Amino acid sequence: MADKYNVEEAEALAKRALHLPITQATPIYEQLLSLYPTSARFWKQYVETQMAVNNDDATKQIFSRCLLTCLQVPLWQCYIRFIRKVYDKKGAEGQEETTKAFEFTLNYIGTDIASGPIWTEYITFLKSLPALNPHEDMQRKIALRKVYQRAILTPTHHVEQLWKEYENFENSVNRQLAKGLVNEYQPKFNSARAVYRERKKYIEDIDWNMLAVPPTGSSKEEVQWVAWKKFLTFEKGNPQRIDTALSTKRIIYVYEQCLMCLYHYPDVWYDYAEWHIKSGSTDAAIKVFQRALKAIPDSEMLKYAYAELEEARGAIQSAKNLYESILGVSTNSLAQIQFLRFLRRVEGVESARKYFLEARKSPSCTYHVYIAFATMAFCLDKDPKAAHNIFEEGLKRYMTEPVYILEYADFLTRLNDDRNIRALFERALSTLPTEESAEVWNRFVQFEQTYGDLASILKVEQRRKEALFGKGEEGSPALESSLQDVVSRYSYMDLWPCTSNELDHLSRQELLVKNMNKKVEKTNQPPGSATIGSVASSSKVVYPDTAQMVVHDPAKKSGIEFSSSAKPVAASASNTFQSNVTATATHGSASTFDEIPKTTPPALLAFLANLPHVDGPTPNVDVVLSICLQSDLPTGQTAKQNFVAKGNVPSQNDPSGPNRGGSQRLPRDRRATKRKGSDRQEDDDTASIQSQPLPTDVFRLRQMRKARGISTSSQTPTGSASYGSAYSGELSGSTG
Repeated sequence: MADKYNVEEAEALAKRALHLPITQATPIYEQLLSLYPTSARFWKQYVETQMAVNNDDATKQIFSRCLLTCLQVPLWQCYIRFIRKVYDKKGAEGQEETTKAFEFTLNYIGTDIASGPIWTEYITFLKSLPALNPHEDMQRKIALRKVYQRAILTPTHHVEQLWKEYENFENSVNRQLAKGLVNEYQPKFNSARAVYRERKKYIEDIDWNMLAVPPTGSSKEEVQWVAWKKFLTFEKGNPQRIDTALSTKRIIYVYEQCLMCLYHYPDVWYDYAEWHIKSGSTDAAIKVFQRALKAIPDSEMLKYAYAELEEARGAIQSAKNLYESILGVSTNSLAQIQFLRFLRRVEGVESARKYFLEARKSPSCTYHVYIAFATMAFCLDKDPKAAHNIFEEGLKRYMTEPVYILEYADFLTRLNDDRNIRALFERALSTLPTEESAEVWNRFVQFEQTYGDLASILKVEQRRKEALFGKGEEGSPALESSLQDVVSRYSYMDLWPCTSNELDHLSRQELLVKNMNKKVEKTNQPPGSATIGSVASSSKVVYPDTAQMVVHDPAKKSGIEFSSSAKPVAASASNTFQSNVTATATHGSASTFDEIPKTTPPALLAFLANLPHVDGPTPNVDVVLSICLQSDLPTGQTAKQNFVAKGNVPSQNDPSGPNRGGSQRLPRDRRATKRKGSDRQEDDDTASIQSQPLPTDVFRLRQMRKARGISTSSQTPTGSASYGSAYSGELSGSTG
């Protein structure tokens, strides 16, 4: 199977096996149960298939494999049916075997909330036993009384029915005795009934047919995990206030049922084992860990927990075997480090040293092992010289590991060996790649701030800037001193020489400077002068993904309304554009996008090719304007001529007309229309906005004057007529 734990495929296989002969169905059931060994539903289906063909030996074998691990009432009811089928016709011997089967069943699942039918069937079976003499009749009644008294103390769905039957039973035997017994068990029954009602709330959230698969993080699995945790917490609280032995039995039963669904969850296994340990049953905890490692053999967490338990109870060899099993499958050096620590705890430092000498030759050995053993020698063996030698030996292999350098520096700091710390930093920074040296530089600066004088502090800070940002040009902002450096230099732990607002302000300024430098570097590239062919084939032109286009519909914008006369036009344009976009998104292909440069005007292609990359939500306006001025885009005059040639003569109030810069008024007919009603208010507002003069573009004027050779020191005109067309880049006559 592509997915080993494919639940849908498993369900389909189980359904298909129902319609196959037993010889063909058996391999399917074995395959399913090898993957889902706790599925009571699959076991029940398998055993019923064997029972249907009267294969008693195979049926017994199957029950022996599944009963004790699948504590679910339907499967155990199937077991009772099989026992009664085999022994009902064997007289007294068969009755005794059937009685043992009932007791065996109720001993395991008698506390289940759904076990009421089994209690009822057992009572019915006892009533059916023949009584040849008064003594046998009395023994039968005593057996019935014991079963009834056990049943009415169990919170099941049938607890009230069983209580009524018990009352009738006692009254039928002896009314005087019945009154005393009923009064004695009435409070116990009331407690069981109350607990049943509470227990039922937790049971309702549990999916009993859920197949046990490794956790995938799905919402369904999380819901089931939470439901089981709540149910376990409820049972651990002993709500019925029963004796410890019976309460423990119920908790074990819930854990076993939980593992039927959460069989591959290591936390459930660990929780189960820990509960046994706290209850004082270490042997039971060991059995749980053994079962857990059989269910999840690759779980290092469970192996460490099991080894910890064995070490705690003095089973050193068993714990050592577990550590060695981890070493055999582990792919990193963590297992080596933990085994090193284990040997130090149980056999001493000398044993750990011998293992270290072997482990360092292993291909899987990393710098972590050197750090761990050096720390052990220094902190536990009180041997700084040996620890120093270990660090020095590791430095020959891991000089390019920043973490190792920093750990070595921490060790030397504990020794207060400032001379060797400086030497270590200098050696490491001379070999570390720049992209990996930032943390080492920062630690070097911190060291100088603690041990050095002001000159050495400033020198190391400047070296760090040059190393991380490059020497660059003289006066580069990255190399200049800033107030942020002073804050970093004079802060200590969580103490700062400034307020939080000032610190936020400085951080924001530093970020702005970095972004500004990036934008300046990109604008320093010469503007594009590529030919049409080269621009068309250039990878710098990035085309939008038309499949993600959304038609802009102003009518949907909150707070904006359109007059009835404007709506049809907008709708028509929207529909036209929508159809074009839909056609492109639906029928577009790689060849379609290749055709775009061929149909795009050359001036627009050149403009697109020279657009800068955008860092953030908006581009640099000055850069875009500069590119516009240097691009061969159609001028405003050309656009206006084309507009007139098509028969669209602009009025005097048209913003693109000759009187564009001066004050303009609406025609009289439009003013009259405006006074007719408020339903045309939006059109008049739009017209009044369009009639306003364009804002003064000082940057653009400066660029045009510079291009014409006019001195920038001359006074800047203030009239709006001095700027000419907003598109052409030409100066009007008044600026000549």
